[in-house]
Amino acid sequence: MTTEKTQRINTFIALAVLVIVIATVCIIGSITYGKTNEIMQGQMEVTEYRVSSKVPGRILEFRVKEGQMVKAGDTLAIIEAPEVMAKKAQAEAVKTAAEALNDKAEAGAREEQIQGAYELWQKAIVNRDIWEKSFKRVSNLYKEGVVSEQKYDETKAQYDAAVSTEKAAKSQYDLAVKGAQKEDKEMAAAKVEQAKGVVAEVNSYISETILLAYADGEVTDIFPHIGELVGTGAPIMNIAMMDDMWATFNVREDNLSKMPLGSRFTAEFPALGASVVMEVNYMKDRGDYAAWKATKQTGQYDLKTFEVRAVPVAKVEGLRPGMTVIYRIGEERK
Repeated sequence: MTTEKTQRINTFIALAVLVIVIATVCIIGSITYGKTNEIMQGQMEVTEYRVSSKVPGRILEFRVKEGQMVKAGDTLAIIEAPEVMAKKAQAEAVKTAAEALNDKAEAGAREEQIQGAYELWQKAIVNRDIWEKSFKRVSNLYKEGVVSEQKYDETKAQYDAAVSTEKAAKSQYDLAVKGAQKEDKEMAAAKVEQAKGVVAEVNSYISETILLAYADGEVTDIFPHIGELVGTGAPIMNIAMMDDMWATFNVREDNLSKMPLGSRFTAEFPALGASVVMEVNYMKDRGDYAAWKATKQTGQYDLKTFEVRAVPVAKVEGLRPGMTVIYRIGEERK
């Protein structure tokens, strides 16, 4: 009897201990599960701009290296473009010719040309006077019936031609004195402006052979090598604007209420071993191509994925694009 009673007591104690252990595990598990925070992982991104050239050519020199910081206006690379230089020589020659024609139009005829036109005019005057006298004599004789009507008509025709020749010579002389017409001068001046425009256009292309930094940043990628040919608009290098970085997260829509626009939260940066206060400033759905997730195994409805961006509230030393950002959703937002 004593042995059976002892066994019953031991069994009861064992069951009691088992119940206590199970209860303790459940309580601890419940507390621990309730305090577990969902981790949202993202990464840092940066704004980049691509450097390219308007003119085709050959890479002559790089003034920077990958990883180097540059300031706006710094020289990045030099492109050799002999074709553009040849076009500049052509444009300069056209401009010089246009200016010469314009100078000629403005200056008018030379003194020798004016003198020659004057002499022709005087000769035409003498010829007109001679035929005028001849016509008067023949006219008087015709009235007296001494000469025929044919002789009268021939003399009159010669006189009329002499008068017209004198007028034409006078016009040529006046034109030489006055110089080019107003329209001719305006046309010559327009040709000069057109040539100047061509020269300015070529000079703008020449300036494009020297590539400058558009804004401050860090050179992240250089694509061609020295001596390689590059075409118009071909990418030559990328520059990251290190002052414009943000963290991007892929957030399921049932968690969007925990990261509303304008809210602040504390994120961890494993690479820096530090926590940083971030502010949500952008939110947009990823579209139908993004991953969808059912709310239940049976799938009553699907949850879309949104891209959420956040920026550091203050400047963070050592922050780099690509760094991992961790946000524990259960933690209190700032």
